[in-house]
Amino acid sequence: MQPIEGYSVLVTGGGSGIGQGIARFMAERGARVTITGRRADRLEETARQIGPACAIAPGDITVEADRVRMIETAADHGGGLQGLVNTAGNMLRGPITDLRAEDILDVLNANVVAGMRLTGLATPHLARDGGGVVFVGSVHTRRAFPGASPYAASKGAVEVLSRVLAAELGPRGIRVNCVVPGAVPSELNVRAGVAASPEQNLARLKSLEEDHPLGRIGTPQEIAEAVDYLLRAEWTTGTSVVVDGGLALGVSYK
Repeated sequence: MQPIEGYSVLVTGGGSGIGQGIARFMAERGARVTITGRRADRLEETARQIGPACAIAPGDITVEADRVRMIETAADHGGGLQGLVNTAGNMLRGPITDLRAEDILDVLNANVVAGMRLTGLATPHLARDGGGVVFVGSVHTRRAFPGASPYAASKGAVEVLSRVLAAELGPRGIRVNCVVPGAVPSELNVRAGVAASPEQNLARLKSLEEDHPLGRIGTPQEIAEAVDYLLRAEWTTGTSVVVDGGLALGVSYK
């Protein structure tokens, strides 16, 4: 395992939820982290909490000029780039009969295209410095949740994409993997209108606890631990690591 200390890592969606947990975890272990997001105030507060190891690159991952600037900011801040974590994304819920094509494309653009382009832009840095890419997938690819077809389809694409890029970029010394989280508190459900507030979202997720063999929902740090491993493991590529407390097993203890 390569040491994380001294690593330069770009984490998209680092102002809240899983992305914020990953950024904090990496910085605490000596990495230099750059976080992205559309809300500069959230990024500034997270960077203030983490300290000088954290830089911010406000912007929209679906905008090419912003993606270029994010990569450049991370490389400048860290003196290179050894890690890219594609966390940021979008969610859309609703019956298939009510979904509009343009809204479905928005989800695919944020969840698939953005990470693909960021990986392409990061490749010259990663190939030179040696490093890895981690895509954040979802337990929606392991267990069917009605009403979430665009999100599930996008995360399925992310897993396939990570394997294809592992084969393509391996000869350049770049490892590409995917982490598959289960029920973890984040603001994605709130932004998508699935929950009206962070408190309601937490209550909604906790209602799933009896569907977990381990009896509880997860934490951002537990996802960050898996991301940390996948970024640093020198002989692991093209794989998906499920971190979901057993939710994908489909067992209910009610």
